[in-house]
Amino acid sequence: MSAPGWLKPVKGGLYCEPGDFYVDPTRAVDRAVITHGHADHARPGHARVLATAETLAIMAARYDGEDATGHQTLAYGETVAIGDVKVRLIPAGHVLGSAQVVMEYQGQRIVVSGDYKRRRDPTCAGFEVEPCDLFITEATFGLPVFRHPDDGDELAKLLDSRDVFLGRAHLVGAYTLGKAQRIILRLREMGYDRPIYLHGALDGINAVYARFGIDLGDLRPVMDTEKSQMAGEIVVAPPATLNERWSRRLPDPVTVFASGWMRVRARARQRAVELPLVISDHADWDELNATLDDIAAPHVWVTHGAEEALVHAATSRGFEARALAMVGYEDDAE
Repeated sequence: MSAPGWLKPVKGGLYCEPGDFYVDPTRAVDRAVITHGHADHARPGHARVLATAETLAIMAARYDGEDATGHQTLAYGETVAIGDVKVRLIPAGHVLGSAQVVMEYQGQRIVVSGDYKRRRDPTCAGFEVEPCDLFITEATFGLPVFRHPDDGDELAKLLDSRDVFLGRAHLVGAYTLGKAQRIILRLREMGYDRPIYLHGALDGINAVYARFGIDLGDLRPVMDTEKSQMAGEIVVAPPATLNERWSRRLPDPVTVFASGWMRVRARARQRAVELPLVISDHADWDELNATLDDIAAPHVWVTHGAEEALVHAATSRGFEARALAMVGYEDDAE
């Protein structure tokens, strides 16, 4: 049986013809279904947007002044008809509010994963497996070298380093949406109850997490804190700030970067990272392949990342797989 023909990869994203909407379009369109709030998937300017309440709140925080009159909230598991297509959102486990898009039309079901991970994350609902005819997956870490360790083991390295270097701040570079909040809450779960100091760029997204009941504990702004007071403390900031003048506000900072890309030590050296932590909000190689087996869709499309390796692995196990080579979705911002 051939793959469903009513969802098409076109310039600007995945287009559903019978529903006349796009999934995560890379340009402004009339109707968009958005999987999550990262900027490469949730772009401004759409006339109508369907997403989870959390994703819409994140978009509102990021795109101040965006006209939200055409925005529609859809909770996990609820179904809405768009044209002749039934649409549901189910958890993707990537960040707060992240969703897979489930579409049904004429007896066929397509699932678009968006970005996802299979690990537990206390800040968002975990990934759900949905059988379908066509599964469209990311492959950010779609190479066998990428096998992510346990995040608790990685964060234990951070806490051990802090105990050793009590006169230095530990500056943790973490993506502003998702990674930063996950690290903070995992540290709390591990018993770390000291204040955590933040770059101001995290304030808006942290406020959204708080609105949806995610308590990150005692957070304090770096800008309002004396330099000496942050000795021995943990500071979380966007990765771009690690080697900027802003970091001079901190006492002799130990540079830490939390990313799946820290598996590649050359990347850590390029950024002058002293303590690389391999913590990712994307599925690793084993999890990508396990997901294909769990869902067991006969047809698999790979949207972005290391597409060819995953396509080869899928094809060798009997899936009909193809790479879409879609442009506009970032891999390095992980």
